[in-house]
Amino acid sequence: MRPLGLSSDAAWDSDALPLAGGPLRFPACEASLRAGAAIEARAALPLADLADWAAARGQGSAAAALLSALTRPRAPWAGLSLERPRIMGIINVTPDSFSDGGDRLDSRRAVADGLAMLEAGADILDVGGESTRPGADPVSLQEELDRVVPVIEGLAAAGALVSVDSRHAEVMAAALEAGAAIVNDVTALTGSPDALVLVATAQVPVVLMHMQGEPRSMQKAPRYDEVTLDIFDYLCARVAACEAAGLPRDKIALDVGIGFGKTLDHNLQLLDRLALFHGLGCPLLLGTSRKSFIGRLSRGEAPKERLPGSLATVLAGAARGVQLFRVHDVAETRQALAVWQAISDSGR
Repeated sequence: MRPLGLSSDAAWDSDALPLAGGPLRFPACEASLRAGAAIEARAALPLADLADWAAARGQGSAAAALLSALTRPRAPWAGLSLERPRIMGIINVTPDSFSDGGDRLDSRRAVADGLAMLEAGADILDVGGESTRPGADPVSLQEELDRVVPVIEGLAAAGALVSVDSRHAEVMAAALEAGAAIVNDVTALTGSPDALVLVATAQVPVVLMHMQGEPRSMQKAPRYDEVTLDIFDYLCARVAACEAAGLPRDKIALDVGIGFGKTLDHNLQLLDRLALFHGLGCPLLLGTSRKSFIGRLSRGEAPKERLPGSLATVLAGAARGVQLFRVHDVAETRQALAVWQAISDSGR
């Protein structure tokens, strides 16, 4: 069920419901019913007609559950209230990340830049020591540990809320020991046999991201039956796996994985239909900062010249209820969101 007609102005439709308990409301939704890859039925419906439409197809309980997940308020995540959008600043301690590779290989520079991001308005600092850009080769565990642990220790000692961007359980464990409080995994805790048990045992917040394939090959020929529904089903299964392992849903945030095994058209469809993913009942994180699709839509700009397009995607995400944004340019994102929020609030 994808909410339609999202607006922060509640006055025009008394039947509109809140999206994830936030300021945006929706009076209608697009309901899709499929079996396997086949879409059996799809309709755009006012909320007043939804129950009858679903019941006529034997899906009344499923529709009610989805509507509850779409509307209920989100609990604080990683200690952060989600009443306003939150910013995750990117600290890549790598020589080969697509945008800032080599900028922060020195741990002292990485810590200093992270503290500057906090001053600029970041709520979380995301430290990664292995590039997962398209075509990237893996690094050894020891190399990844050597890169991230000193930076995490320095940032955590300064009071920062730190996440570790890793797909390896050994790195996650060392990062948590060093002071990280969040795990951000591009494989949704499937890339390492021990990752799910580790996170569930530690009871730490986690970001589960969708990626088709693996970094070296994910962009060669990505294919989906229907990209939004396929990824919805994948993330739904990963949330269920976490809950079965003992990690509660309120510790899980979800990332559709823009650019990770997706074509340009896949990325655009996902960005347009992000509100559908609130039906999973978890906060949503969006990571689009400086990604290559922005240049392809514009004039082929280099990564560090894609700030305007990055901000456009952030505002598109905010207009669809996204709560968390992973970005390189913290001050600029904070300013854009502050203005967007003020304009949205003026209509209530």
